[in-house]
Amino acid sequence: MGRLDAVDVGSKKLTVQTEFLLNPHWRIETKIYLGGALKKIYTEDLSATPEADLQRSVNEFHQTKLDEIVAGLRRMTQ
Repeated sequence: MGRLDAVDVGSKKLTVQTEFLLNPHWRIETKIYLGGALKKIYTEDLSATPEADLQRSVNEFHQTKLDEIVAGLRRMTQ
């Protein structure tokens, strides 16, 4: 379970990859790549999230990070 998006921001490609990991506890890791280089990793604990809500939580976390980063990069390039 996870998501992967790539967006052109200026002359570089922004890639946001979110994965659901089981061990040692349920969590999301979102890796941010800019121009192919890993720039940042965000982690969110999902151990208290009901199983039925996991995919929704992954989608929301991924989309929130993607929107935040794209907006910030666009402000920097203007």
